[in-house]
Amino acid sequence: MCQVFASQDPDIYRTVTRSVRLDGFSTSIRLEALFWSILDQIAEQEGMSTPRFISTLYGEVLERRGEVGNFTSLLRVTCAVHIERQQGHQPVAQAKQNMGIGTPDITAAPANRIPAEKELRAVAS
Repeated sequence: MCQVFASQDPDIYRTVTRSVRLDGFSTSIRLEALFWSILDQIAEQEGMSTPRFISTLYGEVLERRGEVGNFTSLLRVTCAVHIERQQGHQPVAQAKQNMGIGTPDITAAPANRIPAEKELRAVAS
């Protein structure tokens, strides 16, 4: 069973560092190559560069929550949500349920929700 996972090409999970500008500051983000590839795909679908997509996501989370927290984890989960929506699977919803968080109604708008036109289409699609 583990052969499927153990036989992964090491290039897929090697870490890659990229520089981006977040909230006016230049910073480095380190992610596995596979996640960068998925983020590149999301950005392309959104019609923007990957740094622009990441910066937009950061800004929207900052506006919505007042802080960003573990941004690299958010980027990985963004990739999972993207795949989930493409394939019709729900691993994120299942993970929430397994952790006892429940599965919130994603159509319900919280009181502090930013206007829909400002949300990233990748998150909303």
